[in-house]
Amino acid sequence: MAQQQKQSPGDNPHHLKTILLVEDDTNIGEVLVQAISQETSYLAVLAPDGFEALKFVENLTPNLFILDYQLPRMNGIELYDKLHAIEKLADIPTIMMSASLPGQELARRNITAMNKPIDLDEFLQTIDQFLA
Repeated sequence: MAQQQKQSPGDNPHHLKTILLVEDDTNIGEVLVQAISQETSYLAVLAPDGFEALKFVENLTPNLFILDYQLPRMNGIELYDKLHAIEKLADIPTIMMSASLPGQELARRNITAMNKPIDLDEFLQTIDQFLA
């Protein structure tokens, strides 16, 4: 099930901009959610795989997707395609993370690439470029 920091997705009283982070490595995901929570005014929600991410977007429309490329059962590109096939999500910007990314696939879809290991300062600056 999707995990979040401090608030549930349906309880967003300040209408914070929401980031859906999809990362199957719980340790990495929790560090990134904590960094977003502590260093920005955005709400970050963590989903462990593409199927949980697809369940999450049934109830809430995030402002940004951050997807790991190497996900179980469905890679980040496949998830991106499924998310952006949903009309209300078609224009949501996306950051893709991985140690090795398929450059042509990302360029074709206008996905911003971020290499692992993640530099937290660069990570937070990139988020701000999309949401500030």
